Amino acid sequence: MLLSSVLLVAGLVLLIGGADWLVRGVSGLARALGVSPLIIGLTVVAFGTSTPELVVNSIAASHGETDLAFGNLIGACAINIGFVLALTALIRPLNVESSIITRDLPMLLLGVTALVVLSEDSFLGTGTADQLDRSDGLMLLLFFCVFLYYNVMHVLLRPTTDPFVAEVRDTVATHPARLRPAWVHAGFTGAGLVGVGVGGRMCVSGAVGIAQTLGVPEVIIGLTLVSLGTTAPELATGILAARRGQGDLAIGNVVGSNIFNLLFIAGIVATIHPMPIPRGGQLDLLFMAGLSAILLPIAIRGQRRILRSEAVVLLGLYGGYVLVRTLWAAG
Repeated sequence: MLLSSVLLVAGLVLLIGGADWLVRGVSGLARALGVSPLIIGLTVVAFGTSTPELVVNSIAASHGETDLAFGNLIGACAINIGFVLALTALIRPLNVESSIITRDLPMLLLGVTALVVLSEDSFLGTGTADQLDRSDGLMLLLFFCVFLYYNVMHVLLRPTTDPFVAEVRDTVATHPARLRPAWVHAGFTGAGLVGVGVGGRMCVSGAVGIAQTLGVPEVIIGLTLVSLGTTAPELATGILAARRGQGDLAIGNVVGSNIFNLLFIAGIVATIHPMPIPRGGQLDLLFMAGLSAILLPIAIRGQRRILRSEAVVLLGLYGGYVLVRTLWAAG
């Protein structure tokens, strides 16, 4: 138990640090090659916070640990809304920009709906067991390509009015890139790749070991311990954005990360290895879908702000579900 816990914690630290090095290295190489800082911000940096989930889930799938991958995938999305976003709004109520309501939240709901429908094989009569197979994974990846094209084109066609572009420009202006040789950036990239690879494998080994020692399903470890660790970058970004009064950036980061998880990471995992829905998994899916669905009425209500009272409700829903789900699995 102790060794597995140390492996999990050390793996998460190495994974998150490696993801940061990887983003720094790739961004630096892109700048050295003359790529626009705006394009870097819309691609490499935007996806950087989801790197831990991508690595952990891909490694878990390649080793056949699909229950752990499913738990981390759904758990990370639920934590982003029920914990990260709620905690951020508790620090400071968050203003919701119109582009998040008209562009990002509808795409999130589309991703949630696609994942739920594709996993309902027995209900829809397309199979005897509920799972995300390789054809489902390819369909999710196709949805992600559509989202990426639509999102980038929307932003680039309206560069002066889109709030996300404004935030990227502000970040670039206040944090100018350091002039370093290309080999330094290549070193950061290499170290990041090694860090996320080793850290991800340690996370999976530690999580599986803890599940076996405690006698609980791997999906529960993925829903809780591993998901809390892999969403640390989103939590840090959200708290920092809230303290700076950049609430729209905090919300956009959470919604964008969930879209990335539901379409790209789920698509990659299902393509690597078909992912059966574990016992209780449909309930996890429905809970995550419910959390995602209530974001829209909260966002468009009144003055388009997420208030502290609403954040408390989100925290209560998430905490209550995790408690009930854990007790159910233990029983």
